[in-house]
Amino acid sequence: MSSLSIGGGGAAAVGQSAADPLAVRPGADLPARPSAADTFRAAATLSYRGLLRIRRHPQRLFDVLFLPVISTWLFANVFGGAIAGNVGKYLHTLVPGVMVTIAVTSAVGTGVQLCEDIDKGVFDRFRSLPIARVAPLVGALVADIVRYVIATVMTVATGVALGYRPHHLIGLVAACVLVVICGFALSWIFAYLGVRMRSPSTVQGVSMLALTPLTFLSSALVSTQTFHGLTRTIADANPVSHICDAVRSLINNGRFDIQIVWSLAGIAVVLAVMVPLTVRAYIRKI
Repeated sequence: MSSLSIGGGGAAAVGQSAADPLAVRPGADLPARPSAADTFRAAATLSYRGLLRIRRHPQRLFDVLFLPVISTWLFANVFGGAIAGNVGKYLHTLVPGVMVTIAVTSAVGTGVQLCEDIDKGVFDRFRSLPIARVAPLVGALVADIVRYVIATVMTVATGVALGYRPHHLIGLVAACVLVVICGFALSWIFAYLGVRMRSPSTVQGVSMLALTPLTFLSSALVSTQTFHGLTRTIADANPVSHICDAVRSLINNGRFDIQIVWSLAGIAVVLAVMVPLTVRAYIRKI
């Protein structure tokens, strides 16, 4: 009787295993690791998801739509007369600086949104999908490139409305590309903060605390030649100063000088250091 019972249970178990394709079977092959092409396709799909989120929640673009307008107009009218004698002369210094500043500030939103998604369990759902674990992270960062493009275009448009006239169109396009690349590179730093910290408000606070000296202690608003002593030394070494000077050189002079080389070298170093750190922290987090 007991042998029949055992045999019947075994037969039922085998039958259930054969009928249920999701049943775990001893010796079943595990899914292969996603290839680079599969990872790229998954990241592209999740980037598209990020763009759909922007379309459905346009308030996510309020900062990159209105902050460039307010900052350019405010700084031009407050500092223009004191620094350059009038607004028109100051715009050639201000607009390139605001382009870089707004792109750097917009990158903070990447870390804040990433921390919020992780906190809500969005990435836990992605983990259950048969995709590379890094794909949601890369997709989120790539989708935010649209924010940097909008912020850059709005800054230039506001400057033109105030009377700014770029001297070199090709240099202007190259400068915009450089600013967008800069924003993307810095977004990996804030993404790292978004992964490591527990709340979006903490990411926001720490990021703004770091950005205040990084942006204002630079050549974004005024030439570092007006600084003195240690302040000037720090400002001259600030990567934001190199990027601002490179953007000014491209737009106002149409010249590819050493500042562009320093800027690209700095961007490469940031990516080389922060991409592995962020990916490792992200994989451990989820």
